[in-house]
Amino acid sequence: MEQEYSHRPVLLDECVEGLNIRPDGIYVDGTLGRAGHSAEIVRRLTTGRLYCIDRDIAAIEAAQKRLEPWMDRVKLIHGNFTDLERLLTQAGVPTVDGMLFDFGVSSPQLDDPARGFSYMHDAPLDMRMDQSQPLTARTVVNEWPQEELRRILYQYGEERYAPAIAGAIVRVRGQAPIETTFQLVEVIRSAMPAQALREKQHPAKRTFQAIRIAVNDELTAAERVVEQAVPLLAKGGRLCIITFHSLEDRIVKNGYAGFVKGCTCPPDFPVCVCGKTPSLKLVNRKPILPGEEELKENPRARSAKLRVAEKL
Repeated sequence: MEQEYSHRPVLLDECVEGLNIRPDGIYVDGTLGRAGHSAEIVRRLTTGRLYCIDRDIAAIEAAQKRLEPWMDRVKLIHGNFTDLERLLTQAGVPTVDGMLFDFGVSSPQLDDPARGFSYMHDAPLDMRMDQSQPLTARTVVNEWPQEELRRILYQYGEERYAPAIAGAIVRVRGQAPIETTFQLVEVIRSAMPAQALREKQHPAKRTFQAIRIAVNDELTAAERVVEQAVPLLAKGGRLCIITFHSLEDRIVKNGYAGFVKGCTCPPDFPVCVCGKTPSLKLVNRKPILPGEEELKENPRARSAKLRVAEKL
């Protein structure tokens, strides 16, 4: 069990600094995961409170133990951070001094072969972060139209062989359903040219990423979280978001930009008629990236980017 707790969350020091934690403040960890970020936030609180949200019930159950020393100032909420506004209203939280969202798949989900996230273990095609939702990777792979498969592989996975892979999936499933991760890996391999199979990166990596994003509707989640989080922040409150994918990072960057600009009038209007004023300022112009030390310890952090903004 101790082994599990030695896992260091991505950009931990940078997140703690970004949140600018006050001992009496109200904070939200919207993606609890292994509770590594939560543990660092809550140990800095005295009379403050930390609300932890996760859609994976396994994460909530594990956090009971991990956060046990501080449970007097923690509330665990099983739910999806895309329902942030509703979840916090139900918990009786009108405003918050800081929020953290980490859009990475938590390591226990990746490392549990039965969850079907990994192309390195054979398992049923699942990939659901919330195991009560109906849509699974099996449904996407076996039932979605070829054109939709091509689109998600290209858009979410940035997979240049998307048309060939989508075509191969549809051909193979026409004979019999594709049931497991290894079956899918074989279909992907069969569709790729020899030189692509010699690349350092696993040939299935981009396709698996794309299907995972589609199953969990991760890009919509990124949009909705910025929209909902900013109005809930108190003046001077901080919003920290970690992304692992260029599409998500762009959504967060643009989401922040809308609140930083305020005015939504067309550029050719001589004066502002919408009356909207800026409600955010960027704490860092550019995203914060992991340092060399962290990358040595945790190669999974390589694509992580943290963006921090403050409520005006």
